[in-house]
Amino acid sequence: MPVSPPPAADPRRLQVWFLGIIAFAVILFLLVQAKFLLISLAIAIMLFSLTSDAISYFQRLRIGNAKLTVGVASFLAVMLIAAVLISISLIILSQANTVVVTVLQYTEAAQIAVAELVGWMGEDVERAVLNWLQGVEVGPYLTTLAGQAGNVASGAVLVTLFVGFMFLERLWFTTKLTSLMGDEESASRVELIISSIIHRVNRYLVVKAVISFVTGGLVYFIIEFLGLDLAFALGVLTFVLNFIPNIGSIVATFVVALVAYVQTGDTVTGVGVLGFVGLCQFVIGQVLDPLLLGKTLRLSSFGIIASLAFWAAVWGIIGMFLAVPIMVSVMIVCSHIPGLRPVAVLLSREGLPDMDLDNGRVSSRRATNASDDAA
Repeated sequence: MPVSPPPAADPRRLQVWFLGIIAFAVILFLLVQAKFLLISLAIAIMLFSLTSDAISYFQRLRIGNAKLTVGVASFLAVMLIAAVLISISLIILSQANTVVVTVLQYTEAAQIAVAELVGWMGEDVERAVLNWLQGVEVGPYLTTLAGQAGNVASGAVLVTLFVGFMFLERLWFTTKLTSLMGDEESASRVELIISSIIHRVNRYLVVKAVISFVTGGLVYFIIEFLGLDLAFALGVLTFVLNFIPNIGSIVATFVVALVAYVQTGDTVTGVGVLGFVGLCQFVIGQVLDPLLLGKTLRLSSFGIIASLAFWAAVWGIIGMFLAVPIMVSVMIVCSHIPGLRPVAVLLSREGLPDMDLDNGRVSSRRATNASDDAA
């Protein structure tokens, strides 16, 4: 019995795959080359989404018979964002200088202290580690760090400009979206998807900010109570690193404990700080964080790690801060594109990436039915 030859590959499908690979390479190249601009734009979008709901709330407030117009509310929001960003820039610049001076002061003591940590493995190992640490030039790294901190001010100006123009475009967004989609139903569907993204990302950012503030405050008070240097800088570092899921809290805990050990030279103090900060991180991360976030994100743990690795390779440390909001947005968008829905299912924890969107659609239908029944 003759054997039929295998079916030939579809040339169109191969062409689509090749075009997809080329498009991914081009996008990756643009992400790396336009890193500063795209990071500023991503931060501006998050700030815009955080403040847009507040603007709507302030517009509903009345002072006697008068109320704020959209333009006045938007202007006040932009000024508030500019003030906050400039304040953060000044804090980062001042703390960067403090950290540089203090690190240079404790460099030799830190090298000896770290080498002593492996002293239980033998004098040869301790001496080898000490020689290796003494060969590391700390000065160039600190100079690079201070230079990157100086870019924060220019980034703050660019983010403020982006947010200001977004507020201007907000006035005609619905009209433009309806014209772009061709009908109101499709435009409403897109608006529902955007509102779902904004809801999840906003709640994540607000909850993370509160939790990180509490954790950073505890670190500040414990370092200040021990009378050590860099209390405020370590509090700020803990606050910032807690926005990096799974990894940031661990890194912050060990950095705080290491700084305490280097400054005191006492193993008991270092272990005590490590235990206290680690306990605070564990309780807040395992109890308070899930309690406040609930099922807002519903992201896969492996997907979070993969997203952190990818955006860290593309945008560095700042990419790790933006990894979760970007992953949430990609998951929700992919869940409503039939060809990309498997990607959304893989990124979600339970395989239900658009549950709150479906709930919102059901709620809107119920409200519509109720209004029809009342009529």
